[in-house]
Amino acid sequence: MTIAASGKAAPAVIPADRGVGPLLRAWREQRRVSQLELALRADSSARHISFIETGRSKPSEEMVLRLAEHLDVPVRERNALLLAAGYAPRYPETPLDDPALDALREGLERLIQGYEPYPALVVDALYNVVAANRGILALLDGIPEFLLTQPLNAMRLTLHPQGLAPRIRNLPEWRGHLLAQMERQIALHRSQQLRTLYEEVAAYPVPRTGAADQPEEAAQPVPYFALPMRIEHEGRTLSFVSSISTFNTPMDVTVAELAIETLVPADPATVKYLQSLLP
Repeated sequence: MTIAASGKAAPAVIPADRGVGPLLRAWREQRRVSQLELALRADSSARHISFIETGRSKPSEEMVLRLAEHLDVPVRERNALLLAAGYAPRYPETPLDDPALDALREGLERLIQGYEPYPALVVDALYNVVAANRGILALLDGIPEFLLTQPLNAMRLTLHPQGLAPRIRNLPEWRGHLLAQMERQIALHRSQQLRTLYEEVAAYPVPRTGAADQPEEAAQPVPYFALPMRIEHEGRTLSFVSSISTFNTPMDVTVAELAIETLVPADPATVKYLQSLLP
């Protein structure tokens, strides 16, 4: 599956009656950082931070960016802070299909293809799939067409009762892991679109996976080093653990919101089967 442009997260909406101060205060409180601690991190004073938050002092562009850095504000929201302070956005948002990102797209394609036969995909901030390799496509065999329409969404594909959910042997644990991951992302990005997606997938009925009907295996259980996703595929149970990578110090909103997820085989049987499945 080649990289394609996907639905973007909507730009942050800044209420007309709010300046940068209340927004910075909201980020600081969400990160549970005191004014004094933030001042020490940013080489400022608690008095100056207080004045910025109450609107008594207008921060410089450099100060806005410095505070955003120390509060771990996402790149998209740093632009929103700059706008609220009266400055131009610092970080561009280049469409993924723009020629300027040709090298990035090609690099991502080579990366996930080189990971075959193991599954790998690239998602955006809303978990829309922008690229996937043949390992992923093999797991999606038999999924209804309405779940495969663009933009494909990794959370819908996994948790929908007509998606992968009925095939996941340890669905309650894996579902809980995915929902907790989304909750952390909502806390980090404060995205209403992500919250809407979370509310949708969290409300899906949880199908019975049939795991209780399976006889116990005679072999000793594998000592997993992380929570695995144990999924049925053509009569076999495959086990994977998930690893997620992002770009270091991105300078573009689109690039900042991309994540590469690789599914690492968690046992020798999964390795052997995947190697036979995709020559």
